[in-house]
Amino acid sequence: MASVPTKAGKVLLTKGAKRDPELYALLGVMCGIFGVAGYYFGRNPTSTTSEQKVAIASTPWSDSAKPDSTAKYQYHPNADPRNPPKDAPSALHSVVIPDVNLPKQLHEKYNKWGKEGF
Repeated sequence: MASVPTKAGKVLLTKGAKRDPELYALLGVMCGIFGVAGYYFGRNPTSTTSEQKVAIASTPWSDSAKPDSTAKYQYHPNADPRNPPKDAPSALHSVVIPDVNLPKQLHEKYNKWGKEGF
């Protein structure tokens, strides 16, 4: 059961407010922040995933009509099945070879390409 505010409680609250008046400004700022956050999350709640649906045109392992083809994934542009399918880009789209000249000793020490376990 909630207690009725007493005169001593009001005096204590007034005394604390007179000692630290900057708490009023802080209270206003915090109320504003929570108000904006509540408004934002009320209108645009977050979702568990931000993935977009992609209309898949073909998958290489299930296309029995083209057994000798180069097996490319295909998709419909803009996820619209009315658009003609396009080949999906390769996962290994580009290779960057840095232009670095290292002494042979450092190259052997730090280059992990093609070594066991990497």
